Amino acid sequence: MSTGVIIVLIVILVGVVAAAAALVPRARGGFGGSGLKRRFGPEYDRTVARHDGDTKAAERELGERVQQHGSLREQPLEPAAREQYQARWAAAQELFVDSPRQAVADVDQLLGEVAGARGFPDVEEYDKQFDALSVHHADHVHGYRRVHRVVQSRTNGAPESQVGTEEMREAMLEARALFDDLIGSDDGGRGRGSSSGRTGRHTFGSFNRQAVKGS
Repeated sequence: MSTGVIIVLIVILVGVVAAAAALVPRARGGFGGSGLKRRFGPEYDRTVARHDGDTKAAERELGERVQQHGSLREQPLEPAAREQYQARWAAAQELFVDSPRQAVADVDQLLGEVAGARGFPDVEEYDKQFDALSVHHADHVHGYRRVHRVVQSRTNGAPESQVGTEEMREAMLEARALFDDLIGSDDGGRGRGSSSGRTGRHTFGSFNRQAVKGS
């Protein structure tokens, strides 16, 4: 094989490798920094902070989440199941006045069950379930993290004073947004005009007043 042919083959090979490298982010759903920022929103910033400002490490983690869970298709909820979930949320909301920690624990369990019913990983695999939810509900997933941390602080024997009533109330407020996303509609909860969304906002105002009174 002549030197000229070898050079041509090398040039072609380099071009193929470069093209493949350029196509990888697209094939993975826009894993570049700007694409991940758009997709994850505030969750992107939280992940960067958790990696002590290491953007590359954060983007690697978020890219892996998209690769593993981006193709997940959310399953519809039966109307009866949706009503049961709404009733359980209302019960937890009422319970908060007298037993805020138990109410938060009930919400944590409820969110996990609803997510599982929608086709996300099982509630027993919290980390995997959370990662999948962050890919499809990035704007509101942090509420789930907050209520789960409250439950974990109690499980790990943290002092009662570490998590106050106000912090638990705020965690439930934020978690409600994810709950509404998950039960709101069969297209991933992105329909904002559903009757369930209006009901959620009304009862949520009552929760605000009751929680402040209870605290």
